[in-house]
Amino acid sequence: MVTAFVLMRIGTGEQLDFERVVKEQIKKVEGVKEAYTVFGRYDLVARVEAPNLEELSHLTDKIRAVAGVLSTESLIVHS
Repeated sequence: MVTAFVLMRIGTGEQLDFERVVKEQIKKVEGVKEAYTVFGRYDLVARVEAPNLEELSHLTDKIRAVAGVLSTESLIVHS
């Protein structure tokens, strides 16, 4: 099992709670275990799990496909 943290930049939306809406969509992606709104360079951070690196790549593609996600950076956990 591969664990990673996916750091995301989120665009601005017309809705007041746009980040919350995007976060709720991210949490629905299979493999996303947790998602948090954060302050700083990134807007959201998700902890994800996938069986292997190829599936992790597919998972991050699904995250990038969520409306409002502008960019991602994945940090793979090595233990």
